[in-house]
Amino acid sequence: MDPTSDVESNTAPAPRLGRREERSPRDMLMSLGVLLVPIALLLVIYRTLLSGDAPITVDPSSAIQEAQKAAAFPVLTPQGLGDDWHTSSATFRRQTGGATLRLGYVAPDKDPVQLVESSVPTASLLPGELGGDSKPLGNFRTGDGVWTVYDARPGEKALVLASPTRTIVVVGKTDVEHLEALASALA
Repeated sequence: MDPTSDVESNTAPAPRLGRREERSPRDMLMSLGVLLVPIALLLVIYRTLLSGDAPITVDPSSAIQEAQKAAAFPVLTPQGLGDDWHTSSATFRRQTGGATLRLGYVAPDKDPVQLVESSVPTASLLPGELGGDSKPLGNFRTGDGVWTVYDARPGEKALVLASPTRTIVVVGKTDVEHLEALASALA
């Protein structure tokens, strides 16, 4: 006698569910609703009560002080920008050929803008900051001098103020008006 034959004879066929006993699309939608409602509530709380979409603001004072102490170039900082401007990054780095201060901002339209002040020669600084295909478009005048407006990397515009001791670049994917506001605020 074969032991597997006893096992086969003792097993009954699996019961089949009737048509009314199967899961309906309505049951699946209710299951998804139970999952999606708490997720939606958490998202609303995160965005409204916890200001989850607000840009992270950093204090740039330590990077600015380090650049001022290095005395590689005269440091200008934005003065009088509105509360709708947020400083998102700040670094100072010494490198071969000079030093560079970078201040990242979030403009009022939520687009990124970067302020670069450097003693690196303009001819070697601009290709790295604006891209190799940048083209001058015109000029913009502030109390500090005449800035050259550039068409930089795709989607970006830039303002450049070059002098023998320092080059200032304001570049971003925002409107030129915001770039000009940042350049005008430098003091």
